[in-house]
Amino acid sequence: MRGKRDQVKGAIKEKVGKVTGDRSTEVSGKLDQVKGKLETKIGDAKDAIRREDDR
Repeated sequence: MRGKRDQVKGAIKEKVGKVTGDRSTEVSGKLDQVKGKLETKIGDAKDAIRREDDR
């Protein structure tokens, strides 16, 4: 859940940065999106491990 939130937040920051011409905000938004994707992948991996342990 947190990963998706960071992805959305990052996309918004990136767009705001593009519109305002603020390169720092744009890059920060892209980094937030990458962070969110990593968090989502880690969460998926943890869920898969838990499912295997339940078997």
